[in-house]
Parts: sequence; structure tokens; C-alpha cells
Amino acid sequence: MSKLTGKVALVTGASRGIGKGIALSLGEAGATVYITGRTTAENQAAVPLTGSITTTTEEVTTRGGEGIAIQCDHNVDEQVQAVFEHIQADQGRLDILVNNAWKGYEGYHTNRYPPPLFPFWERPVTFWDENLAGVRWSYVATTLAAPLMVAQEHGLIVNISFGALTPGNVAYNIAKSATDRLTVEVAHSLKSHNVSVVSLYPGLVRTEGVLLNAEYFDLSNSESPEFTGRAVVALAADERVHKKSGDALVVAELAQEYDFNDIDGNRPLPLSQD
Repeated sequence: MSKLTGKVALVTGASRGIGKGIALSLGEAGATVYITGRTTAENQAAVPLTGSITTTTEEVTTRGGEGIAIQCDHNVDEQVQAVFEHIQADQGRLDILVNNAWKGYEGYHTNRYPPPLFPFWERPVTFWDENLAGVRWSYVATTLAAPLMVAQEHGLIVNISFGALTPGNVAYNIAKSATDRLTVEVAHSLKSHNVSVVSLYPGLVRTEGVLLNAEYFDLSNSESPEFTGRAVVALAADERVHKKSGDALVVAELAQEYDFNDIDGNRPLPLSQD
């Protein structure tokens, strides 16, 4: 039996990138995986990148899980609420929520914003809005997941964040710091209900967007999106994960703790060790 057979997961923003990698890994572990995103078919995305929720769900099912796509714009609270109502009606439970949806890099992909090395005052104020929006999306999804998890007296919420912050990328760094604070606060509130909440720090991930802008990155110690997915699977399968609730966890360090590798057989180092 796979590690997560019978478990129900929701991964937000899983048309591509880290969200897709997490969904695929959860499917490979046998979970039923609900996937949200705006793009329902290839070549219809708001950014010049491949991927759709349809493609992801098909691959999840091919891997051994059950993929279920729900089109959702996380800017619209009513659509997000409908996602949770759908899951409640279908499954009556939710074991894992991964808050991954985020749009901070969209302006890079569409050339609306200059590259990350440019100073904050040379970007429009909308860059702040697009980075901080993801924090609100995580909060909204968490408020909707909490009643389901409290009622069943268990659950895991994973907030995708980032720890190796270099001063200067103001909006991004504040968004990730806020995500980590959200983790601490929600973990405290849900502790007595056996619901665990963690921040998860991938390293440099070879997403479609990163590969599109590969000239700006040193990919020598990079990770596949599924490396983060394998960390989520390990956490979800750990009966003692509640001991980590409220913590910020590094994917590459979890690989050492839980003894898993990336899809190419390598084990990337934490960014602080590369």
C-alpha cells in the first residue's frame, strides 16, 4: 500500500511549478489530490509557460493517485469557498492542504517587470500587491480548511515559503516573512486540535519560470519541483509531524532526515551549505 492511500489533499496553484511537483508526488504516494489553478488547458495560461490543471490531474492519476481539477482564481473568495464545498461534498474530509498559489513572478514571465536584480523603486507598486496577494490566499484557504480538520481532529497544512532571503527584494521578502508568521499563528491556534502547520522552504527549483529565465540563476545545486513534493509526502506520512508544527522546514534538510532523493537520484544541499 502506498504511503498516503486514502488521504485527501488539496494543492493550490498546481498548474505548473512547485505546486505541480507536490501534486505529482502526492499522487505517486496514493493520495486523492484536488488541484486548483486558472489554466484549464495548455497554451491558455496568463503567462508564457506550459502547464494546466487538466494536465496535472492526468499525471497525478497516471502516477497512481486520483487527480481532480477545480478551476479557481484565488483572487475570488467565492471561488475558493466553492473548492472546499466541493471537497466536503465529495470526500467529507481533508487531510492535507498545501498553500502554494502565488503570483509574484508573473510580471517577470510576461516582461512587465524588470529582472529581480533591479531595485524596488524601479518596479510599479503592483509588484507589492502581486507578491503579498499569496499571503492572503493562504489565509483564506486555511480559514476554510480549518473547520474540516478540526472536526476530524487531524490534518496537515503546508505553506510554501522561502528562507534564504537576500535583502533588497523588498516585496518578495516581506511576503515570505509574512507567510512564516501566518504559520506560527495558525499552528498555535490549531495545536489543541491535532492539526499541524509548517512552512516549507524549497531551494532553487527548476520550475518552468526559472528555466525561462535561466540566465539569471546558477542551477548547479537546483531542485526539481518533485523534490518539494517528496518532502510534503514525508511530512504527511510522519505520525509525529505535530512535533514540527509552527516550524519552518528546509526541503533539503528534510531529505536528509527522511532519507529521500530528488527524481534524478541526487540529493541537493540546503542553500546555506552549497
